[in-house]
Amino acid sequence: MPKKYNRYFEPFIGGGALFFELKPKNALINDYNKELSNLYTIVKDMPTELIDSVCKHKNESDYYYETRALDRDESKYSKLTKLDKASRFIYLNKTGFNGLYRVNLKGECNVPFGRYVNPKYCDPKNIKNCSELLKNTEITNGDFENIKDKIKKGDFIYFDPPYIPLNASSNFTAYTEKGFDEDMQLRLRELCDYIDNIGAYFMLSNSYTDYTLELYDVNGYTVHTVHANRSINSKANGRGKVKEVLVTNY
Repeated sequence: MPKKYNRYFEPFIGGGALFFELKPKNALINDYNKELSNLYTIVKDMPTELIDSVCKHKNESDYYYETRALDRDESKYSKLTKLDKASRFIYLNKTGFNGLYRVNLKGECNVPFGRYVNPKYCDPKNIKNCSELLKNTEITNGDFENIKDKIKKGDFIYFDPPYIPLNASSNFTAYTEKGFDEDMQLRLRELCDYIDNIGAYFMLSNSYTDYTLELYDVNGYTVHTVHANRSINSKANGRGKVKEVLVTNY
């Protein structure tokens, strides 16, 4: 982390682990996943109503698949309010298999039921705490380059994009229906160059691959090698520490 910075940006907010750890007083968060961006907006603006809604869900297999299937029928899904969609998003995320969030090419959630004894989707204290932090946060939905015109000298941007696959069998880009290919990784590097040129700071997480090093190491950025814990894998022996990089321009 840079010792001092102005505004905090996170254009691939995802679960927001760093954002919620830092608790920035002036921030902009963004995600291409419109369901996720909507969730953060509802947490920010309607925490009490969201708590009432999400706590009415049931931890039952039939109910889970019925709720999951709502996005298969546009006539039904279009009738859901933004509050309903946010409530559904939390419920599916907390009760789906292995805490995974994944969609198919049509943008439909396809994670199986997790069969947990007591999943914590009804968590009023956490929702209220998150809402307080988000009060001073700008929330947007769309491409990561949407932040470009808002970045100023001295700002700090953390990028946590879909990772470059380690091999063909690990090519996981189904966080949204759009995917994230090599051309997008190159566009992201070009945005990092822009940030560096205007005197702002960036930090980027990605997998440790030859392509990652080709994109960033040859440009003179600092590439830190780290070993990160991975808890989501279909096989228990596939979970553990994985070699990754943190790229910075400071």
